[in-house]
Amino acid sequence: MSDARLDDDAPAAGSFDAKTVEAVGKLTEAMEVAEVARGHLYEFHRMSGTADFAVERAAELLRGAGHHDLADRLEQELIGRNVLPGRWTFQIVEEYEATYYRPFQAFEEQSRELVGGLRHLHEAELKRARRSRRRPGHEAAPDERAR
Repeated sequence: MSDARLDDDAPAAGSFDAKTVEAVGKLTEAMEVAEVARGHLYEFHRMSGTADFAVERAAELLRGAGHHDLADRLEQELIGRNVLPGRWTFQIVEEYEATYYRPFQAFEEQSRELVGGLRHLHEAELKRARRSRRRPGHEAAPDERAR
């Protein structure tokens, strides 16, 4: 699958049914939101792990300060604890990917077949319509020079 090109020889969104282009664009937009959600899950995973190691260090410091009972309870009850019943954060990430993210990704890829396999066709058309031709900073592609 290729990215939508913006040069004058590239197929325009007008080559496809406008409702189809809009629908595929909306599904791609939704996929981008799911990507952000996935990123937040990875952030949650990393932050939870970082917190767990910080609690471990706090327990060591408490033990060194003579607070053995609290240190013992932290080590036994909080360090390594499941964040959801039966799950550590990596399992949540894996289940999200298997249950939701990958099927979503497959549908988004399938929808692009309706517009010749082009990615971001709707956005490419917005750029084509909104850019000022032959102006610096408005080039259609990285290799185009403002003329």
